[in-house]
Amino acid sequence: MNSAESSLLVSSDILIGGEWRAGRGTPYASLYPADQSINAEISAANADDAREAVEAADAAWRKSNWAGLKPHQRAAVLHRIADLITARHEALAQLQRRDNGKPITETRGLVTSAANTFRYFAACVETLEESLTPSRGDFMTMSVHEPLGVVAAITPWNSPIASDAQKLAPALAAGNAVVLKPAEVTPLASLALARLCEEAGVPKGVLSVLPGKGSIVGDALVRHPLVRKIAFTGGTEVGRGIARLAADKLMPVSLELGGKSPTIVFADADIDHAVNGVLYGIFSSSGESCIAGSRLFVQRSIYDTFVARLVQGAKRLRVGDPSREDTQMGPLITGQHRESVERYVALGLEEGGKLLCGGERPAGDNREQGFFYSPTILDGLTNEARICQEEIFGPVLAVLPFDDEASLMREANGSVFGLAAGIWTNDYKRAWRVGRALETGTVWINTYKQFSISTPFGGWKDSGMGREKGHLGIREYMQQKSLYWGMNDAPLPWAN
Repeated sequence: MNSAESSLLVSSDILIGGEWRAGRGTPYASLYPADQSINAEISAANADDAREAVEAADAAWRKSNWAGLKPHQRAAVLHRIADLITARHEALAQLQRRDNGKPITETRGLVTSAANTFRYFAACVETLEESLTPSRGDFMTMSVHEPLGVVAAITPWNSPIASDAQKLAPALAAGNAVVLKPAEVTPLASLALARLCEEAGVPKGVLSVLPGKGSIVGDALVRHPLVRKIAFTGGTEVGRGIARLAADKLMPVSLELGGKSPTIVFADADIDHAVNGVLYGIFSSSGESCIAGSRLFVQRSIYDTFVARLVQGAKRLRVGDPSREDTQMGPLITGQHRESVERYVALGLEEGGKLLCGGERPAGDNREQGFFYSPTILDGLTNEARICQEEIFGPVLAVLPFDDEASLMREANGSVFGLAAGIWTNDYKRAWRVGRALETGTVWINTYKQFSISTPFGGWKDSGMGREKGHLGIREYMQQKSLYWGMNDAPLPWAN
């Protein structure tokens, strides 16, 4: 890495209970997915480190008065975090590019999103109101919300700094302590963000960051009796395991899990908008996105024309060096993950699919050194094919025709997942009707993969439970309490 990329990597230490030190796990190398060069040697945490971090977080939460600060005082710290992110914007963007291989234009957007998330929840906590509830007797009643205590946040590798912010900001704003477990392969941005949080005034011990194996560190966090909530983004099977353990502890969880999102193009759609939107929905982030529009349903009367346009557009996408300003798709995260994507494409062909483009590792421009994979489109499949039912998490699109709205809805909803969906039509009544009928947490109409921190996000069915974002997102990190004030002049009559 050059000096701009490495300026936020002070050392290989990790943050455990307020102390920057080496973890007790096995150290490992962070690799740049574009050429497999080493970013840094990372000190990994183990289960003992996780237990130490949780106990320190609980002690700091009780002694530091973080939860006791006035809301505007915590808000001021969050605003300072946002200002520091903004001041180090380019360095953070370059660091995340090295961390997971996303194009620099995309990582810049993610850093901006992180800063905006801290600002949003600073405003939320400063303006949050409690409820004076209607009286039902000689007493006054009030509903208030208080922090949970120690929260464990487990984040994925595809958008580290933005995902970190979406959990850290509301949890800290609500007055909690947080132990953050970033994905093993992408710890750099999380560690850098922790240093900025410290600089902004988050009390010592209130935040820890524990790189390492999820099966070791994450499991220890979920099981620890002092952890009062898990906020997890990742795979559905891991989410199920967390939910089972949480049930034993009667602990709340937020689970943002997998997806197999349908995108629907009706015959009356604006074709230029729809083609660009579909390409962006599946191939941006190299398809490594839980909301990727990986199942495309096109009305049969325009199917051939639309798919031809789509294939032409996919072939023109620029796949290569993430540091280039004009790159649209970077590498996949690891060689192992690319092999998984390749197995799914081979499975799709075995299931009767026809390869329209892609399905290969691009050559030239030094791409052989990294984990690149071409944008891939298949048709000729049924919605029951495994490649149409299982999350691939890569740049692979399955295209299917449909004839009528009834059969379309059966197939679009014919998935265990329910995270997102897209609709392309100029008929506003149809958009409303289909949008309401889709069994999914988010529906985009004549756009795709646009986000607002002010709008709640989460999944239905096997795509998860709980919501992030929105002004009520802070309530996910609080617990409700009712207060009663007696207003009766005479003693309670029962004991007379």
